[in-house]
This record gives sequence, structure tokens and C-alpha cells, in this order.
Amino acid sequence: MSFRFRAGANASSGMGVAEHCKGTFLELQRKKAHRYVIFKIDDKKNEVVVEKTGTPAESYDDFTLALPENDCRYAIYDFDFVTSENCQKSKIFFIAWSPATSRIRAKMLYATSKDRLRRELDGVHYEIQATDPTEMELDVLKERVY
Repeated sequence: MSFRFRAGANASSGMGVAEHCKGTFLELQRKKAHRYVIFKIDDKKNEVVVEKTGTPAESYDDFTLALPENDCRYAIYDFDFVTSENCQKSKIFFIAWSPATSRIRAKMLYATSKDRLRRELDGVHYEIQATDPTEMELDVLKERVY
């Protein structure tokens, strides 16, 4: 089964999504093999690829430090929390990281390609668009789930 699409997949950018993107997402979603997955657009192949994964033991700070300061990325973060009824829960966040300091071309490319990747990642609970670190602080995630 192939998850790579090119012509017609996204007429505005022609962006493909590498097969391992969905597989890595499923490892996070079903097996809890990763705390987070960071995706980037490979300029040479013109497709979204996995750039980095974080182990289940890594913290939210580890995740935010793994994002580049001056370039765009997509990311998935598996947020564990305890409800008011003392139940352990988990919600998956899709974060579109587009810092104000990144190049305009990168911002445009990531903005036009986002929906293509999002369609591949079935099971995301929340989406956050962040242009600076304050827009994706841990408190922002907590506000969404509580």
C-alpha cells in the first residue's frame, strides 16, 4: 500500500508525503513508540519526510528544543495527562510551526502543503498553528484538553 502521491494530490504545491511519515505516526499513535515526530519538507524530493522522533521518555521541553528556531516544520506530539477523575489520557496534537523569523518562501510552502499531510494522519485530536514559542507552550496544550 503506497502513501506517496504526487500529481494531482495538491495542485497548488504538488507535494508528496513519504511513506514512512504515516508509519511513524502510527507507531506514535498505536504503540506509543515515540513522544513526538517532527516532519520537514525535503527540498530535493519535494515531499514531506520524518526529520526526527523523540523517545517516550522525552519531555515537552525536549520536543520544543528540537524544532528549528528559524525554519518551518510540522510536528505531532502525544500529550499525556490525568483527568479530574484521575484517569490517564492521551491526546495527539498536530503543530504547524512557522516562526516569524523563517523565510517567506518556507512559510508559503509549509502553509500550502499542510492539509496534504494532515489527511494522512488520521487520529489527530487538536491542531495548533504557532509562529512563536508562546503559541505552543505546554499550558496551551493543557487548555485544549481540559
